[in-house]
Amino acid sequence: MGASSYPDRLKIMELSKKGLTDRQIAVELGLSIRTVRKWRRILKRGGKVQSQMGRPKQGALSSYPAAMRRTLQGWCQQHPGWGAQTLRTELSLSEAFANQRLPSRATLARWLKEAGEVRSYEKHSKLPDQPARSAQVCHEEWEMDARGYSRVPELGLISLIDINDVYSHVKILSYPCWVGQKRIERSPNTEDYQLALRLAFSEWGLPERLATDHDRIFYDETSKSPFPTRFHLWLVALGVRLQFGRMGRPTDQGMTERSHQTWASQVLEGPAFACYQALWQALEQRKVFLNQHLPCSSLDHRPPLQVYPQARLTRRPYRPEQEAELLDLERVRAYLGKGHWFRKVSAVGTISIGRHIYQLGYDWRPDRYAELRFDAQASQFVCSAPSGKEKLLPVDWLTKEELMGDLAQFQQIPFQFALPYSVNDWRASFLLA
Repeated sequence: MGASSYPDRLKIMELSKKGLTDRQIAVELGLSIRTVRKWRRILKRGGKVQSQMGRPKQGALSSYPAAMRRTLQGWCQQHPGWGAQTLRTELSLSEAFANQRLPSRATLARWLKEAGEVRSYEKHSKLPDQPARSAQVCHEEWEMDARGYSRVPELGLISLIDINDVYSHVKILSYPCWVGQKRIERSPNTEDYQLALRLAFSEWGLPERLATDHDRIFYDETSKSPFPTRFHLWLVALGVRLQFGRMGRPTDQGMTERSHQTWASQVLEGPAFACYQALWQALEQRKVFLNQHLPCSSLDHRPPLQVYPQARLTRRPYRPEQEAELLDLERVRAYLGKGHWFRKVSAVGTISIGRHIYQLGYDWRPDRYAELRFDAQASQFVCSAPSGKEKLLPVDWLTKEELMGDLAQFQQIPFQFALPYSVNDWRASFLLA
């Protein structure tokens, strides 16, 4: 009794559906019981009956010269990052294969896949978002951006975080963020941006939208399937929608980009400041001048608050001591419930999302990727694999204290500063004033 043929396997499938036993099928087809049992098990698991008819598979480049295949193999060993398009271009430029038929890009891609030379690309997904629209009233939309550092005598390197109201052109705030003494020692972090906004919220109230670029504080640049940053979720909890400009288009925050030069020329260039607090007071005093007295070319050469006096009115009040009451985690859960994310499974069976590590298990490694969706009702991730496995992941880190950052710590009593003042102490002095 020889090996089973394709028609034999089709017959095994047909007789199995009729309820015949392995022995009955073996006698009927003249096959061994072992062969019948093997194919019945394959079919029971949902496997397919493979046909051996047709031209034997010889590989994607089997019809091309052996010398060309060897050359391609050599290039792949020397340059593992080369893809099908690069290989096709190199072949077209090679004198050794001039006037010869060259494989197409698709053929080379199949050959790379057969050879196991295809790189694993991370799956993409986008953050949940709404279509952008222009501001129609004051404090509907603000822009925020950090300026490159300036060297300020006695103080060191200062990066201004500037915030502007899009509709009224009112300069909301310019917050001086210390980034180093003689060289860059740090960059503005989440707490710095939160402090700048808390100061702005306290004076002007909460806006509906905040427009920013794709800085790592606002947007997860490390993944093709970005998860909202802590800063982003904090804004969502406050009811402020974060709106991103287009990649590589700083003109999408053009008003704030122009304001960087205004603040630098009006305050930073020329005078010296005895201390950090003196610089802050100078910025606040100049803000009154810029909004109430300096003509704005975009407003027919009139000051912003003269054209839009309603910008003084607070639409949504805010106080730092009331922030915990203003934060609504249901908004965050509803927002996360609209998205889905892909994550690579590590060699030890873990994934990372939102800077939190989850252990899936070693049996998840063959799947390579996991897809996550957020169950807003249960407040947990539903993690699934291509093979069908599922696992529920708790989101116990989603708390108001986590989103508030250092404000939650600063509000604890008693609170005592250490000397000399650190960057964190300066932030606390603003919030506790």
